[in-house]
Amino acid sequence: MSGSTSCLNRPDEVNFWQPSGKRQFRNLHIGSPFLFKLHSPDNYIVGGGFFSHSTILPASIVWQAFGKKNGAQTEEEMRSRIARYRRAPNPSAADDYQIGCILLESPFFFDRADWIPLPDWKRAIVQGRGYDSEEDGLEIWQRVEALMRTSTQEVSPIEESQPRYGDPVTVFPRLGQGSFRRIVTDSYNRRCAFTNSPVLHVLEAAHISPYSSGGTHTPSNGILLRQDLHTLLDRGYMTVTPGHRIEVSSRIKEEFHNGKEYYRLHGETMRLPEYGDRRPSAELLRWHNDNVYRS
Repeated sequence: MSGSTSCLNRPDEVNFWQPSGKRQFRNLHIGSPFLFKLHSPDNYIVGGGFFSHSTILPASIVWQAFGKKNGAQTEEEMRSRIARYRRAPNPSAADDYQIGCILLESPFFFDRADWIPLPDWKRAIVQGRGYDSEEDGLEIWQRVEALMRTSTQEVSPIEESQPRYGDPVTVFPRLGQGSFRRIVTDSYNRRCAFTNSPVLHVLEAAHISPYSSGGTHTPSNGILLRQDLHTLLDRGYMTVTPGHRIEVSSRIKEEFHNGKEYYRLHGETMRLPEYGDRRPSAELLRWHNDNVYRS
């Protein structure tokens, strides 16, 4: 954490994981700052990020989503650290521990000379501490803001193009791809939006408008799908109407001479997230209907 703050070297997101996986972190509002402190007795703030989501997942899926953004060079290194923290007696490569995940966007790291001391930190505190930005944490946050401005880092990385009127919506920080995947997964209660399949290892967060073509990592641009359905959506063999009805192209039968398992889904209504601002955008669905779907 003591490296350069150069934008070229910074990841767009990190996963601050907790080895026990017994309790989900719920202490912050979306978009709130989460600061990094070294282990005692080195009581310094050395950087931070902006909170987007917390969840509990198997270590294999966490590595798949975030890779080195988990703070380890390899999956084996991360698993070894998890086993050590959990004091696992005989860890093996097959152990897929459930771990807690705190997803942070636009992380920032201070140079060694800029670390912020915390002289009032008590040794008994082992799982973090909250500060009120209007009271005891005001001076700390002012110093953090000043450092971020001088290093050209963003103080509030909020997604653009958020609605300004109408029903209240959750304003997420600008999400990285790993956070997008995990937020979409939890928004659909870890079940395929088309088939209701709960097999987590074969579910993927599909972009309605591809990120490579200018789509964003916002939850309303995502649908949780089984891997084969994700591929068919991306290739235009399936789509979803703005009214959330599934359509399956006749091209599947024409090109592959089968597809009964997919045609059974035609005309069905997809499962939707509980929260409206995480449901598929009608505008993006229309775009997919008109530009991707092979009718």
